[in-house]
This record gives sequence, structure tokens and C-alpha cells, in this order.
Amino acid sequence: MRPARDVFPFPSVGPRRHDPAAVAAVAQALTPLQADGLRLMVKPEERRRLSRDAYDYSPVLTPQLAAAEAELVVCPTTVEQVKAVAAACAQRHVPITMRGAGTGNYGQAVPLLGGVLLTMTGLRTIRSTTADRFTAEAGCRLAAIDEALAPHGVEQRLLPSTYRTATIGGFVAGGSGGVGSVGWGFLQNPGNVLGMDIVTVEPRPRRHQLMGDAAAPLNHAYGTNGIIVALTMPTAPLRRWQELLVVTPSLEHSLHLANQLRMAALPIKELSLYDQRIVAMVRPLQGGAADMDGCRLIAIVAMEAMETVKTHLGQHNAQLLLRRPQTVAGSLRELTWNHTTLHARAADPAWTYLQLLLPPEPAAVLQALSRQQGDGLAWHLEAVRSQGEARWAALPLLRWQGADGLAEVMETALDLGCTLFNPHVITVEDGGLGVVDTDQVQAKQAYDPAGLLNPGKLRGWLELEAAKQGPA
Repeated sequence: MRPARDVFPFPSVGPRRHDPAAVAAVAQALTPLQADGLRLMVKPEERRRLSRDAYDYSPVLTPQLAAAEAELVVCPTTVEQVKAVAAACAQRHVPITMRGAGTGNYGQAVPLLGGVLLTMTGLRTIRSTTADRFTAEAGCRLAAIDEALAPHGVEQRLLPSTYRTATIGGFVAGGSGGVGSVGWGFLQNPGNVLGMDIVTVEPRPRRHQLMGDAAAPLNHAYGTNGIIVALTMPTAPLRRWQELLVVTPSLEHSLHLANQLRMAALPIKELSLYDQRIVAMVRPLQGGAADMDGCRLIAIVAMEAMETVKTHLGQHNAQLLLRRPQTVAGSLRELTWNHTTLHARAADPAWTYLQLLLPPEPAAVLQALSRQQGDGLAWHLEAVRSQGEARWAALPLLRWQGADGLAEVMETALDLGCTLFNPHVITVEDGGLGVVDTDQVQAKQAYDPAGLLNPGKLRGWLELEAAKQGPA
């Protein structure tokens, strides 16, 4: 087994490449723009709050990131203001860390080297909506986008469980999938992001419109290789979605039922499964029946699918606890994906988690890890489509027993054929497939040639810089 230090790499980002005087000069250069709506935040409590995301899900990242904090927070309201921020920082070699709503879980929006935190929530214009796509600025909240799309009879394809608060720019830069992934796969699948409007970080910033494959290197790159100011995304037909909370006798029953639903010709937006340990911790999953043993299934299906769904429930000894139309507020969607981790940790902060793509036949993984961890593991599964195939992703809860114990679980999962998306590391690559994406590095060379964007988060760039310096 690899030692824990290899499973949890933390990059050496070197000394700061700026000084307080440089940050003060950036603030001074931007001060005149406050009259046009740009905000500068320097108060310690504001800087501290905005320099955080939900990295405290990870006991590994928490001590590593606790001291990281921006020296200046800037909130622009126009693309021209974004260009002014980029220019001021590039001219003084001050790092920039991108931030949306700060709902990420891996420290994507945490400024490792201080400098400027550029929060994009002020850019919230929906530029266009049509029957098959929309273009929205990076700070648009996802709920607001769906509200604008509804009159056109369409909706967004993919949504995180943080739908009410998350921004479209933060979702694409830091997220991967969510509600809708059962049919549409992940954000990085071709066709799920149609294009981007970006700004470069240079003394004289440029603006580029990247469409199709040209935009791919900035998708899920943590804002390391270009400032995304707007996105063009595809839509799906708007449906009357019904949210269902179902009780089943066991996780095996839940899996079998969910797989049958996936095989049927039904419009399905979400299928997520929870074992009894999670149900006991997350009270809304109990559906007002705390004394009812069993696992839970959350399904979001179209109204026209209900009769077929009811038939399947009867065939699988499953009971419908709750049915209601999907709404923005109070949605069962907010119990899925990493909201499950949030709710469980609120009940008991001793839990942490992993992110896995299970092999096509997941039973052996579930059995082996359950035997290995016993009461220290609780299963949460999400139905997804990966490379065109129906698969299951897992976000299991794990009782924290130190880095070596967590590393052992990871190694076992890898040996069993899982793909690991490690949420206890800081770089784009190590939180993904573990390999450097040369397209991402080349995009950074083109759009952030001085390496000022979110320094320390793109391992391929760190390795490139180290190679330029030669042997120590």
C-alpha cells in the first residue's frame, strides 16, 4: 500500500511572489472603479469568510488550508472591471484566486498565496436564452437561470445540490456533475458546455470566445488557466418533475429497483440511494417515519412516468413515503450529492467522505468495503452516465481514523476497480484521474502566462515551472 503522504499530495508552491505594497497598489489602481459598482473588501472578517469553502469536509485539508487568506477581495460587476483587475494584478505580479458562491468542497477557491480573491457574483446578466441554449455571465445563480429559461419551455441539464446558491461559473470551474447526471453524464462530457467568454491575465488583458473543444481545458480547472466571465450551455425540455422519497428493505433492493427504473423508458432526473446509517443521521430522509427501518431512494421523475414507477415500487416491496412537485425551495434535491455529506456532518462531524466511480458491477465493492469498515462506513450512491454507460457513483461516508486509515480505504477501492476522485487533495489532477492534462497546462500558458491564477492548484504547471528551473 502506498503511504498516506503519496495519497494526499500537497504541492509546494514556494515563497510569495508579491508583497503588501503590491496588493495596496492594486487596490489603489482599482479604487476609482468603485464609483461604477466595483467593490473592494479589506476588512479581516470579510477576507477570512470569503477565503473559505467547504474544505472542512476533509480532516486532511483543514489544517493545510486554515491559514490561507486573501489580502484583498474584489467583486466586479462588468467584464471591463474584470479586465481592469486582471491588468492591475498582472502589472504587479499579484496572484488572483477565482471564487463563485464558495460552495465547493476541495479548497478550489482558497488562495494559497494570498493576493487578490476575485469573486464573480457581481456578473449576473443572462445575455441570451433560446430553445436550445443560453448564455449567462459567470456570477448568475443557477436558480435564476432556470427562472429565465422556463418561458422558453426549457431548463438546465445539470445542477449541483447547491442549486439555490451556486453560480454557473463556479459550477463549471469547480464542479463535475449532479442532478441530471443520470442522463446527461458529467460537465466534462462533450456537449454539456458549448462555449466560454474568458479574460486573460496579462498587463493588457485580452478577451476570447472559446467554443466547443477550445473551451474544454477550462472546464473543471478550478479557475487556474483563464478567467471565465460567461458561459454558453445547452438546455433540456422543461418537464413537470415529481420528487419521490421511497423506503426499501435493503441497499441491494434499492439498487435493483433503481436499475430497473433506469432501464425503463422513463424521463428520470435523479436517482440516489442511502443506507440505514445515513437515514438515521439525516432526518429529512426519514420522511416523517423515523421508526420505519430500511434504506431510502430519492427519485426525481417526470409526471408522465408515475404510473410505471408505481408498478415498479410494488414489484420491489418498496413503499412511497413522499411525493411532491419539484420546486426551488425545500427540494429533495438538497439531500443529494454532497449535501448528504453536509447533513451527516451536521449530525456527527466525525464523518468524512470519498468520491468514487464504481465498476459496472458494483456489488463486490459494496460488500468488500462494508466488511473492511463495518460501522465506520455508510453508503450513499448516485446514478450517473459515464462515457455513455449507466454507472453508479459513490460518495460514502467514512469515520475519520487518521490519514493512514483513509488511505487504506482508497487503496482497497482502487484494487476493486473503482475510479477515485480524491476530495482530500488540493490540485486539479489529484482530485481527478491523477494525471496531468497537457491541454490545461497549455491553456494556462496562453491565457495566464505568468502563472498568477490560483497558484498551487494545477500540478502540471508546477511541474513545468520546476523543470524550467532545473535540478535543485
